[in-house]
Parts: sequence; C-alpha cells; structure tokens
Amino acid sequence: MSPQILLHPFILGLGLGLLFAAFAGVSYLRVRWELARFRRHLADRSEIDSDMALALRKELEELRKQNENLRVKNAQASESGNGRLVRDLEIYARAEKRMILSAPGFAPAWEIAKGEAHAELVDEESGRSIPKRVFSMLFGAGKQSLPAPDSGAGSKTGPV
Repeated sequence: MSPQILLHPFILGLGLGLLFAAFAGVSYLRVRWELARFRRHLADRSEIDSDMALALRKELEELRKQNENLRVKNAQASESGNGRLVRDLEIYARAEKRMILSAPGFAPAWEIAKGEAHAELVDEESGRSIPKRVFSMLFGAGKQSLPAPDSGAGSKTGPV
C-alpha cells in the first residue's frame, strides 16, 4: 500500500467514519453500563425501602397494641380504689384552685383550714394525738415508746 492510496478522499472518509463509529460505540456501551448500574441501584433501593416499610408497619402495629394495652390498664386503674382516689384528689385540687381564684374571701380561710388539717395529720403520724396514744397504750402497737413530751411553754408537765 502506497501512501498515495491512504490519502484518497474515499479512504479518508471511511477512516473518519470508522473513527466516529468507534466513539459512538464506546459512548453507547458506557451509557448501557450506566443504565444497568442505575437499574441495580434502583432495585437495591426499592428492596431496602420495602424492608424498612415492612419494619415500620410491624413497629406501628406493636405500638398500637401497646397503646391499647396501656389504655385498658389505665381504665382499670381508674376504676380501682387507688385510681379513683387519685382522680378524686385531682378533681379537688382543681376545684380548690378555681375557688381560690373566683372567691376572694375563700382563700385565706381555706389556707388556714388546710394548715390546721396538715398539723393534725403530722401529730397523728408522730403519735402525739390523743386517739393514737390511747390505742397504742391499749393495744401496744409495736411496743414503741412514746416520744418524750416537749419541755416548751405549751407542755403540761408538772404539778397542777
């Protein structure tokens, strides 16, 4: 082959066409490879999403069951003595707040009455109330010794 034949316009056109065909073929193969990679990625992603959706559905169902169980337990506790007592205490506390806000003369008297009731309970719990002392002397509840009387101004120790 002589160099003369390589410079013929037909051969140059054919070479240039084959070169463009090679570039087009490489681009086509690269695009096909990318498309296959995207399809694999999409399949993996959809599998992961479906697994996560299934797990979320299971968790949601479990939480619904727990919610229903807790609702039933709460209703049962509200019906029992302690639950009803707690509920009544809450009602009374809210009513007290409303009365303090709405009745101006009620608040001081109520606070004094609450303080006296609290002091009585403290006395009863510590064994200084008369009924508790009488019962402990009669029945010997726990054989506990009574607390020593206060030596303050209000005590009634000494000759009468």
